[in-house]
Amino acid sequence: MKAKKHWPYQKLGFILPLIFSCIITFLFIFPLTIIAVEATKDIQTAFAWVMHASHDGVPPPQWLHNIPFAKDYILNWWNDNLTDPQSASDLFANLHLSRGVYVTQRIGAQLFHRGLLFLFTIITLFFLFKDGESVIQQCLRGSRRLFGKQGENIATQMISSVHGTVSGLVLVGLGQGIILGIVYALAGIPHAALFGIVTAIAAMIPFCPLIAITAVALTALLKVSSIAAITVVVIGCIVIFIADHFIRPALIGGSTKLPFIWVLIGILGGLETWGMLGLFIGPALMAALMMLWCSWTAKKKGLS
Repeated sequence: MKAKKHWPYQKLGFILPLIFSCIITFLFIFPLTIIAVEATKDIQTAFAWVMHASHDGVPPPQWLHNIPFAKDYILNWWNDNLTDPQSASDLFANLHLSRGVYVTQRIGAQLFHRGLLFLFTIITLFFLFKDGESVIQQCLRGSRRLFGKQGENIATQMISSVHGTVSGLVLVGLGQGIILGIVYALAGIPHAALFGIVTAIAAMIPFCPLIAITAVALTALLKVSSIAAITVVVIGCIVIFIADHFIRPALIGGSTKLPFIWVLIGILGGLETWGMLGLFIGPALMAALMMLWCSWTAKKKGLS
């Protein structure tokens, strides 16, 4: 809305929505492209490693000696199954790697399906940017007729809750991913940018960033050193603690005017019911229900 007011070419009203739609598309496509490129490289490396192990065998890597537990058992298993080429060939034959073609087809079909959904979402977003004022006015009139005088307040509160949830989940999650991505790079962890993106995505979902940090810490323990793993865990826990206990409650609770526990219930319930979209629908519905409840249970003049 603010950008439209300062846009000098009012007759070309479709250009500004198109620019913002392209920016949002880029914000999604860029990290996904990085993930796809890194995943493709890792898959190619894995296939090359399998072929090398089948023909020449693979000695135990150095990082296996850094494992603090079950090291002897893992080394013995490696020597029995992967050091000898024939044993490695038998092992890979028992894994039924031919099913990889079927799995690849399923992944391709899912990517095509998700790509179509993303395309239609961006198209819808373009028209919402273009005709957003009209849509907002219609929604306000509809809510006013549906809920009476409180309808407009409820609609405004739901919009504020969505804004707060976007700020508290998406923006804070991106901030966590950037900070921890820098930590990963300084610690010398391989694929630091990829791990940072994964951490940012996980940080948007409650209780999930610890899973990403644990995976990164295990990678650091195996590939770098125990000091790097401890550093990742300590700094990651500090960042998560500050974000979850100070920043998110202020952003989400302040916008929704709800205690953070009710916001968290709305987020988790929405996530269970509607998937990722429920991260934003849940708090909006919770804010509307709480406003209706407060309106219905408020004491009125002349009533006890």
